Amino acid sequence: MLLLSSTKTLRDQTMDTKIFGGILLIVGTSIGASMLVLPIAMGGGGFLNSTLLLLACWSVMTFSAFLILEVTLWLPPRTNLLSMARATLGRSGELVAWVTYLLLLYALMAAYISGGSGIFDVLAGVLHIHFPPALDAIFFVLLFGYIVYRGIKPVDYVNRFLMLAKFGSFVLLIMFAAPYVDHHKLLGGHPSALVSAVTVTMTSFGFAPLIPSLRSYFDSDVKKLRLCILIGSLTPLICYTIWNLVILGVLPREGDKGLLQLMQSGGSASELVQSLSYFLQNSSITGVAHIFTIICVLTSFLSVSLGLSDFLADGLKIEKTGKNGGLVFMLTFLPSLIIVLFYPSIFIKALSYAGIFCTILIVLMPALMIWSGRYRKQLAVGRYQVMGGKTAIILLTLVALAILGLGVVKVILGH
Repeated sequence: MLLLSSTKTLRDQTMDTKIFGGILLIVGTSIGASMLVLPIAMGGGGFLNSTLLLLACWSVMTFSAFLILEVTLWLPPRTNLLSMARATLGRSGELVAWVTYLLLLYALMAAYISGGSGIFDVLAGVLHIHFPPALDAIFFVLLFGYIVYRGIKPVDYVNRFLMLAKFGSFVLLIMFAAPYVDHHKLLGGHPSALVSAVTVTMTSFGFAPLIPSLRSYFDSDVKKLRLCILIGSLTPLICYTIWNLVILGVLPREGDKGLLQLMQSGGSASELVQSLSYFLQNSSITGVAHIFTIICVLTSFLSVSLGLSDFLADGLKIEKTGKNGGLVFMLTFLPSLIIVLFYPSIFIKALSYAGIFCTILIVLMPALMIWSGRYRKQLAVGRYQVMGGKTAIILLTLVALAILGLGVVKVILGH
């Protein structure tokens, strides 16, 4: 009996550790490079309006994530978004999933490789060595891509370490910068200024493609998966709110190196750090901000590339081992790497377009898959279902179409 009790305790502790790791994978996917540009995109709207936008986007994206969980549980384990679309929407849905998913994740991958390659430039600069940007990008992909090649467990363990470092640097950055917050800078702002920030904000909660991989990791345990999704999505919402409070309270909205100027110039994360350094004149804040920026890019790169590799393996119906594993590795990283080699400054532009693809794949398609699977094909009978019924699905579809409309107008107007 004692042996059985000890075995059960060890198994429970292992599962608790896996839940912690699953939550960190979701948080790591969300709190990435897009977080770094949120204050720039939201600067004109003010703190209160930007907080309401964050809450609205979180609600939409988290509900959509639960819908994706429902759909993936209808199908066999190791099924990704491509098979989910084919099973519920037919070949046309499969084609849309292929195109949208690849456009979204390759855009994100290009952004993260572009931003992450700066890691080697910074490290080499400390040693007074400078490599061409192309070599920085190649080294970045080879080193961190190899972790993804080894599978979800190595990514999980590396991600846990990086997430601890990320939270540590985040807390230090907030502590160092908080005394400089001016509450007058948090007031005002125009809601209309946030129109262009909607798609970027949606991308900031774009962890849902990871859910099919987590379903396999947790052996379809619905209770643990729901807990991971809820805590994993709430954590970025809290962090984003605090982050916006500090940045919008420290940097001026207007003027040289202000938020509006950064937004108009398409400012990157590095420019945000430069503005903090310019206004605060504090080397400690600058150093921690650089570390936080680097880790944000790394955690997102690991999680997004893991989701992309699983998607490709599912779509091509091959295992990620041996020669097939090498093929999946090449297809996962090579297209985005080529883009970065030709357009090394694609960081911000890639993130801005990713929001449109994110809305199609993670908001509109789950709503359509649920409608077809529940009410036409009766796939949900006797299985886990998300609350809300038809009314919630219709509202989500309308919200998705409205966001897509805003994104298309933004592209047409060139904002």
